[in-house]
Amino acid sequence: MTGHSLTLCESTLSPHRDHVAICHRLVGYDFPWEMNRALELAVLRTFCIPRISGLLKKTGEFVHRPQKRYDDTGLILGNIMKWGYDSPQGRAAITTMNRIHRRYTIHNEDFLYVLSVLIYEPVRWNARYGWRAFTGIEKHALFEFWRVVGKRMGIVDIPSSYEAFEHFNQTYEAQHFQYSPDNQAVGDAVVNLMQSWLPTTAAPMIPVIIRALVDDRLREALGWPAPSPSIRWAVRNTLQISRRGVQLLPRRHRSNFLVDTPNATYPEGYNLATLGPEEATRQPAASRCPFMRMQSFFKARA
Repeated sequence: MTGHSLTLCESTLSPHRDHVAICHRLVGYDFPWEMNRALELAVLRTFCIPRISGLLKKTGEFVHRPQKRYDDTGLILGNIMKWGYDSPQGRAAITTMNRIHRRYTIHNEDFLYVLSVLIYEPVRWNARYGWRAFTGIEKHALFEFWRVVGKRMGIVDIPSSYEAFEHFNQTYEAQHFQYSPDNQAVGDAVVNLMQSWLPTTAAPMIPVIIRALVDDRLREALGWPAPSPSIRWAVRNTLQISRRGVQLLPRRHRSNFLVDTPNATYPEGYNLATLGPEEATRQPAASRCPFMRMQSFFKARA
């Protein structure tokens, strides 16, 4: 079934029953570029929590193997999103994610927050910059999809409704967003990685554009300077103008999932069961750690 045909028959779909199919369409057909941009911002939000950023900095993965960390996380989450959590690929990805997480002690509410940004950042991005906003059915399908994945990760006390989880997301940020050097170190490492993907002449624009896109609370928690009002206006308005052009394009009939694109770390292929830090592959430990998928801000739209 194509993304277009799913859109046409959406009135017959149920977020509770059909959330895997709905999310498959959103990620692979209707909004692949928009979803990836939103998830990049979602990851940056998780770095605004000193408890989370401190652990991420302590692991050293960003300093020593940032591209591998990026690719491993993307392949794990990408397989869940493309194939669904009940597919062989989805189950293998969740098993690998849980194996990696068992090495670390993480508060359940931090896991809940990371899970929540995978739902609400795509919704907020599309409201601002998508070629259309998500429908109510699509919003609730995202909630149902990630709620099930969260349960299979062992996360408890997941709110039972879209609205309750959104309230948790907002309350958690108000209570826990604050600056720390670890926040800045991890956030800067990610920006540096993004810059490494571009020619040296274009790379300096990456931090400028990212600072223009994020909200002030996120930017201050990462210790980043404020952009000039003119740059912020230019970046945001460019995206808003672009979405009007996208509305005129024919809808996609071939999928465009991240896991189908060439991978820098594994150009000859990968095994889901062996992704992650070598230490996590060799030696299971006692708890878990949150880190979510990003993709480059500047991969061309297919």
